[in-house]
Order: sequence, then C-alpha cells, then structure tokens
Amino acid sequence: GDVLDAYLRTDGVWIFTRNKQFYKTNNEKECADKCEAERNFTCRAFLFTRKNLQCLTLAENAKMTVAFTSTDTVLYEKIIYLMQCKRGIGTDYRGTEAKTQRGIPCQKWAEKIPHKPNYTPEKYPSAGLEENYCRNPDADEGGPWCYTTDPAVRFDYCAIQECEDQVTHTGEGECMQCNGEDYHGEVSRTESGLECQRWDVQEPHMHGFILKHYPDKDLKMNYCRNPDGELRPWCFTTNPNKRWEYCNIPRCNTPPPVSGLDSQCLSGKGEDYRGRIAITESGNACQHWNSQFPHKHGWIPDRYPCKGLEENYCRNPDGEKKPWCYTTSSSTRWEYCTIPPCDMTEQEIAGMNNVPVQVPLAEECYRGKGQSYRGTASVTVSGKKCQAWSSMFPHTHIKTPDRFPDADLRENYCRNPDGDSSPWCFTTDPNTIWEYCNLKRCDDHTQE
Repeated sequence: GDVLDAYLRTDGVWIFTRNKQFYKTNNEKECADKCEAERNFTCRAFLFTRKNLQCLTLAENAKMTVAFTSTDTVLYEKIIYLMQCKRGIGTDYRGTEAKTQRGIPCQKWAEKIPHKPNYTPEKYPSAGLEENYCRNPDADEGGPWCYTTDPAVRFDYCAIQECEDQVTHTGEGECMQCNGEDYHGEVSRTESGLECQRWDVQEPHMHGFILKHYPDKDLKMNYCRNPDGELRPWCFTTNPNKRWEYCNIPRCNTPPPVSGLDSQCLSGKGEDYRGRIAITESGNACQHWNSQFPHKHGWIPDRYPCKGLEENYCRNPDGEKKPWCYTTSSSTRWEYCTIPPCDMTEQEIAGMNNVPVQVPLAEECYRGKGQSYRGTASVTVSGKKCQAWSSMFPHTHIKTPDRFPDADLRENYCRNPDGDSSPWCFTTDPNTIWEYCNLKRCDDHTQE
C-alpha cells in the first residue's frame, strides 16, 4: 500500500522537538521515505510544510512532546508509535508503557544495572529497545515485557491491553464504500487503538454532533461514523489529549453501488448533479478537480471516489447550497454555477441565458461589532470560502445554530455570534480554522 497509510495525519500542527533533520522534498510521500530511511535516530513522525516544501523528520511524536498550531504544516505520526495496545503477542508494540504488570518501573534496555541484559539495542536494532519501554524482542508468548529495576526480579510482563482487531471485520456493514458516509458497523476504536467517545456525551470533548440534529447519521453508541464528509469514518476519542482520529475501516471488495439518482439538472442542493456544466455564474471557466493550479485545494478525485469530481464539471461535494467549482481565475478562488432546475421546461432552460439573474441586494457593511449583521457575505478577508455553521467539516466547532439561536447562523453567511470585533466565519480551508470576513463598517455617525 501507500507509505503514508502507516502514518496518522494531523493538519495545522507543529510539535517541538530537539532531535530532527531537515530535508527538501516535493511532497509528503518523499518526506515519508526520508523518515523510513532516517539513521540519525528512530523516526516516529515528520512535519511537511506545503508552502516551503520543507520536510522535518522527528524523533518524537505528539504523545512525547509539546504540540501547537501552525497553519501551513501537516504532521504525520507513525501509527505504530502511537498505539498503546498490542496486537497478538505484541512484537510490533512501540508504545510508551514503562512499568511491569505489578507496577515496578522498567530498567533501561541499554543499562546493565541491576540486571545484565541478554537483549540490548545493539544486538537487536530493529526491536525498538528504546528507553525503558515494554517490548517483546524474543516473541515471548506472554507479550511485551522488560527487565525490572528491582534487583530481586529480573524481568516481568507488562499490562498492555489488546487492540480491537478492526482490519479483519468482513461481515455485513463492516467494510466501507466511498468515504464511509453510509458505514453502519460497530468498530469503536481509532486507528491508533484509542477507545471512541460516545456521541451522546460531551466528555472529555465538547462537540456539536447532537443526535437530534443528525437523525440520519446513525450516531449510535461510540461507533465510528462519517457524519460530516471526512475522508473516512472517525470518532472523538476518550483520550483528553487527542480530540479525534480516523478509524481503520477496510474498504469493501465490491465496487460502490451505481446511483440511479445521478442528475443532469438541479434538484435540492445539487449534491447528485452529474452534468457537464463547467462555467461559473459570472462566466469564469472551472479549474479541473485533479489540478492544483491556480488554486490549491483538498477535493482530490482519488480521495472522494463517489463525489463525481470529473474533469472540471460543477459539483457539490461538501453540501453547499448549490454546485460550484474552483475557477481558472487566480483572483477568484471559487464560485457557484448556474444549473437549470429539474422542474424547468426545455423552453425555460433554453431561455435562461437571456434572463438576467435577480440577486437579492445583500447588506455589505456592518454596524458596531456586527452582531446585528444579517447579510449574505460568505468570503473571508483573504478570499477563503466560509464553512456552513451547521457543518463540522473541515473544522469541528461548537458555534452551531442550536447553541446560538439568536445569531442567525444560516448557511455559511458571515456572522458574529460570540461578540468578536467584527463578523467572521470558519473557513473551508483545512489549514485555516477561521478568519474575519471581507466586510466594511457602515458609516454610522450616530454610533460613533
């Protein structure tokens, strides 16, 4: 498989580590190759910056050091070093448990006191004998163990929990089609072995996925789900330090069902539109979905096999109010497309080009802090498209319409629900959580 499948990806995070190496690479995959080949230390993770195409291989991961936000950075952590559970007898366990099942601290593998070890990092360089972490270098049937710091006890086993064996699920519903939006299986651990938080509780992580607001998303128990159009099913974790993670759901061997609802006209929000219109409502040509020029984006066709991201046709992969596309104009990142409604007659469709579109006049300025702003602006100061308030993709948040019923959090319109200095929104750019909106203050002399 892909070398990146062995890593957990987190956007917008930088971790502090002294032990690192810098490389110049063209993409994440090349950076992963550098991590695999690293000989200066055990590479547990790497950082990749898109803007500078810079690759940093790291000796630590987020479990071992301090993490903080960094807009342009992607953190990839080797899953094997994040797992706090063991598979089988745990020969590949690389977690950080460092005491025996009776609570005695482990002796460091490189030390000779109080016990002279048979298994050392020099003799077994690929066994992960780092620090004093529990390991199983000799494939002991009892699982991971360590030499102890008690002179009277040479070694003992460690209490490492079993990982839920997710990959072998092949029963009905235990594999996923597309991006797993319709997955209804019962896997309830993340790909690094963390237990999932129940959807109906707000501990340890508060979230907006309230069951009554997502009645068709099957948010049962603590099962992995994909209610917000992520790459694949995920869940909030019961670890206070890790908000959420993807789950390891295998892809079904059978091809995805062919939808009979593919439409050549606009029905509802147009999520099933599969027509060939490739021009925006202002006349800009659409950028191809598999292209990153002039606009870089995350809607890559291979990642979203059931969204119909073919050529440069207008589509609605993210539940926008109607189909849209990135444009070939470097000054306009994206725009909606004009798709004929399904209930129009052929004559009406043919005459559409002759009828001027009546756009309601939007309030394009705000007064005070903009808490009363009710216009339809939905673009940030840097030109980014706003995320819908009811959506949790690409950013999860608690500024939801049900929590702020008086803030008019409709669609993806700029608003100020929390008394900030001016209207703002979450953005659809995975690397930018939120920004202020591209709005001017009204010339309100009375207020001044």
